[in-house]
Amino acid sequence: MRSHAQAVIIGGGVIGCSILYHLTKLGWTDVVLLERSELTSGSTWHAAANIHGLHDNNNITRIQNYTMDLYNALEAETGQSCGVFQPGSLYLAQTEAREHQLRLQAAKAKYYGLPFREVDRAEAEALHPLVDFDGIRCIMFEENGGNVDPSGVTNAYAVGARQNGAEIIRFCPVTGTEQQPDGSWIVRTGKGDIHTQWVVNAAGLWGREVAALAGITLPLQPTEHQYFVTETIAEIAGMDRRLPSVADRDGEYYLRQEGKGLLVGAYEKDLRYWAEEGTPQGFGHELFADDLERIEPNMLRAIERVPAVGEAGIKRVINGPMIWSPDSNVLFGPVPELRNYFCCNGIIPGFSQSGGMGLLAADWIVSGETRYDMFAWDMARFGDWADAAFTRARVGDQYANRFKIHFPGEERSAGRPMRMRPAYQMQRELGAVFGLNYGWEHPLYYGQPVGSEDETHGFTRQGWWDQVGREARMLREHAGIIDISNFAKYRCKGPGAESWLNALFANTMPKAVGRSCLTPLIGTRGGIAGDFTVTRLAEDEFWIIGSGMAERYHQRFFGALPLPEGTTFDSLTVDICGFNVAGPKSRDLLQKLTNTSLATPDFPFMRSKWITLAGIDVLALRVSFTGDLGWELHCATADQPRLLQALLAAGRDMGAGPVGSRALMSLRIEKGYGSWSREYSPEYWPQEVGLDRLCKMDKDFLNKEAVMLTLAKPAREHLVILELDGAQTDASNADATGGEPIFKDGRGIGRVSSGAYGYSVGKSLALGFVRDAGPGDAVEVMVLGQPHRATVLDAPPFDPAGTRLRA
Repeated sequence: MRSHAQAVIIGGGVIGCSILYHLTKLGWTDVVLLERSELTSGSTWHAAANIHGLHDNNNITRIQNYTMDLYNALEAETGQSCGVFQPGSLYLAQTEAREHQLRLQAAKAKYYGLPFREVDRAEAEALHPLVDFDGIRCIMFEENGGNVDPSGVTNAYAVGARQNGAEIIRFCPVTGTEQQPDGSWIVRTGKGDIHTQWVVNAAGLWGREVAALAGITLPLQPTEHQYFVTETIAEIAGMDRRLPSVADRDGEYYLRQEGKGLLVGAYEKDLRYWAEEGTPQGFGHELFADDLERIEPNMLRAIERVPAVGEAGIKRVINGPMIWSPDSNVLFGPVPELRNYFCCNGIIPGFSQSGGMGLLAADWIVSGETRYDMFAWDMARFGDWADAAFTRARVGDQYANRFKIHFPGEERSAGRPMRMRPAYQMQRELGAVFGLNYGWEHPLYYGQPVGSEDETHGFTRQGWWDQVGREARMLREHAGIIDISNFAKYRCKGPGAESWLNALFANTMPKAVGRSCLTPLIGTRGGIAGDFTVTRLAEDEFWIIGSGMAERYHQRFFGALPLPEGTTFDSLTVDICGFNVAGPKSRDLLQKLTNTSLATPDFPFMRSKWITLAGIDVLALRVSFTGDLGWELHCATADQPRLLQALLAAGRDMGAGPVGSRALMSLRIEKGYGSWSREYSPEYWPQEVGLDRLCKMDKDFLNKEAVMLTLAKPAREHLVILELDGAQTDASNADATGGEPIFKDGRGIGRVSSGAYGYSVGKSLALGFVRDAGPGDAVEVMVLGQPHRATVLDAPPFDPAGTRLRA
């Protein structure tokens, strides 16, 4: 066994072997995989191993299709069969919402050139004569859907990795992982120790236990999962071809051919958790006792749709463990608090994603960043607030609702409320409906019965649409009070604060006390890793405000540069709360509460001051994400209820009141403002999103060399604002929300990044990335998967000159 390696991968399931293989493809041949037992032990060997390409997230769609394409190439490269069957998959919609989802996925498939199309009943019956299609509204066919052999795929990755120089050591449990002062690691095993630059935790069912060796707590929880295989079915035995699989997600089961019978799996409501106190070390290829009664409702729905299931005997039942994250997505990426420790844990559709997951993990380890924006997978989306109780509740909800559609903006109540600010109860009594942002409860909209939960059940305009409109119009006509406490807030203080921030951010830090600036944070590949507002409060003190959901994600960048001696950088997100008061009467509202003049000559745009407001010390920044006249007011957390009470009282006779984050989404889109993880991400270059002017190339900053290379190239596409044809959007009762393809003359030219109805301008709007289109051009946006006429605007429809912002 080697004593040194570039990377040590812990776990010999399909994901660990894929990462090993992909690292060797990128030139890292001094790599080792350690497996506690035999390859595929754990949850890999008993997986149903279905493969499909389409996903609601566009980038996950891209990597799932990469994975499907890889399997045949992997067989050719290694000579190891992957057991690939691709007879196609039929997707059935029984409800309007499912039809909308499938039509949107078909539009995305057209944009990406993927084989996914609608078929009529006659073609569907010819493809799968055992299915009863009564009651089905829409049928889609994915031509390359199917399944693979779990053992074959895992061993193909292993063979390919070995051929490229990697070493795989079986029956070698890891007993310790110890970080060294230089950031490298010692991995301890009974067969000897390995000194390595990178540790990769791909330990599957034992991911929690392996993480604990490094002092890491991962939000993971295993459950039982069952599927069964029928005896031979005569109709199948008589066929000379393989039947397509059936995705009847409204029926909450999956079904495909297995041998000459059918395999049926279900995610039941009456789930069973497993190994809540830790996965047993001796567990391997064992299964649990059959418990088909739990999935009987799902089985009956499968039998109703495919009667042959009920007529055949059951040949075998598989009841084995799966391990889940709170949102059923993988926990992926380097641990922000450690150096060179990579996680890839909690994977559910492993055989649809294994290739892409291995590719992106190798990307990140070798080059420092993935080629696609994968924040949806990033382990940094959860913090230590995602405790065992939250994880258990969310996993239960994810399992029991595995095939339920995740609608745009939908909030689920399991495991909540989580982290609550002091004003939570006051907001609740105002009729606030809350969402979750990095564990914080924050108001989405108001005016509902106390204790109401979010009611989002479709892709069309929902019941809250009118209330959000009232809030947006109230702010534009009078003033609104928006809780911005979940913004991430930091303080950098000390003699080296200015130099350190200048070395971190692309823009030049403010020179004068009281001035603010906007600045990008540049990623390893030269894209936008973050956007921040930086305010100079003193000669040696700066406040930095950024995306709250990305706080842990951004730790990786903040930790890349050592702080100068005597200089500190601290998060204030827990200690500081805040409100944005915005709208044409915001100055008058605030002036009632302070003796500080808020007139523009005394308090210009992009300036800040400590002021006393209703007897409370607040940091006031004259800036607003609404694009309207306004101030951000930041106070001590303990003062939040008192400040909110004062603001509401001052605004009551002015027609002002509380405004939630859904109205803020509409307001910022009216102004054309981008948002992190939607318009700003490492995937997009500064010149593509209009932030190149904020990259000051006359100074050094983090990843400057990378952005120099991107800025030297022409933009691949541009961020634009689109107005959708009002008559059509009214007819369909829907707006773009994000991810919809954009076509021009029948050719895919881009996709929507954000969308909403602009209540104060009376237009359905979208922000999106396009190529070969400019102001005035007519395009089609695929809202609900159907073409909606739209026009590229030359300026945002609200206050294009910024006169209200600076009034």
